[in-house]
Amino acid sequence: MDQLPDFPRPHGGEPWLLTPGPLSTALETKQEMLRDWGSWDGDFRKMTADMCARLLEIAGDHTGEFACVPMQGSGSFAVEAMLGSLVPRDGKVLVLANGAYGQRAVETLRYLGRAHVVIDKGDYLPPRGPEVAEVLDADTAITHVVAIHCETSSGILNPIEEIAQTVAAHGRKLLIDSMSAFGALSLEVGQVPFEALVSSANKCIEGVPGFGFVIARRSALEAAAGNSHSLALDLHAQWSYMEKTGQWRYTPPTHVVAAFLRALDIHAREGGVAGRGARYRENRDVMVAGMRALGFETLLADRWLSPIIVTFFNPADPAFDFNRFYDLMKTQGFVIYPGKLTVVDSFRIGCIGRMDGSVMQGVVDAAAHALREMGVASAAPPAQALAERARLAP
Repeated sequence: MDQLPDFPRPHGGEPWLLTPGPLSTALETKQEMLRDWGSWDGDFRKMTADMCARLLEIAGDHTGEFACVPMQGSGSFAVEAMLGSLVPRDGKVLVLANGAYGQRAVETLRYLGRAHVVIDKGDYLPPRGPEVAEVLDADTAITHVVAIHCETSSGILNPIEEIAQTVAAHGRKLLIDSMSAFGALSLEVGQVPFEALVSSANKCIEGVPGFGFVIARRSALEAAAGNSHSLALDLHAQWSYMEKTGQWRYTPPTHVVAAFLRALDIHAREGGVAGRGARYRENRDVMVAGMRALGFETLLADRWLSPIIVTFFNPADPAFDFNRFYDLMKTQGFVIYPGKLTVVDSFRIGCIGRMDGSVMQGVVDAAAHALREMGVASAAPPAQALAERARLAP
């Protein structure tokens, strides 16, 4: 692995973004956005082709069986494009949900008018192979399964390989939302059977927001003609147009693509998926150990903690107020994330972005300072929250 630069305070003095994306990016990535590009120009077409080829390489496609289709907009645009294009109108989807993004897939399918059923595991546990098999055995109408690789509303890392093997053994097609995991956690086509995965520029590759991308079997894209409910989100139309012309159908986020190519360079210098994932795991371990030393506790048991983002219970101490805690953390240079759970009060701290263990130790020190400022004697969560975790995830 090549030597990487240190991790100074983000350029211009902006705070560290401890979120699941957008996230803190390298200065050299930002600098790539200082030049304008013509969307129809040959140079930009080459940039798009290079980007797609490098993403397919990260996905381990060495046979040309898969294609990469970028899609303008946020990650949710790309997820909707995948679901609306690759699931036929008479298809039926099993959604594996254990948080907000599984539920968003359900809501998307409802808007699309696609038949669907749900395995809802709540906030504490992942869906497992045997229960997926049970539903697939019982309902032969199911054509596709949707799984979230890393559910960032809780920070849980789902057993995607186990799920994929189960789906493949039952002859169904797996669609993976790897929005917050692709690029840091291995997801290669030769190891994990799937029909398509979706991710976006501003996650583990450490680019900036502006587009998502779907890596799908060419056979699935070919079969998707006429499925889409939408002109702009028609994945088949985007793919076929790019195949013919090398261009995006509509105005592409040119500056974002340029920045993403530089982010891919940095990703490769760090050692690719293995190197990026190792740094994120160190970030998590430093931060979790430090926060626990302060009395905080994680929502999840250690075996399910992802290296992407970690959810902590709010302290039971009545002096703790999340809004003030947030402001005190931001004043010290760290933007954290509110909780996205309905069961318990919580907050989240991301481990991804252009930062290392020393930055995460700074997060812990800032949290300690914030607790002192608020007069919080103990960061321990409510006893009932821990009891609920023990009951639901023994």
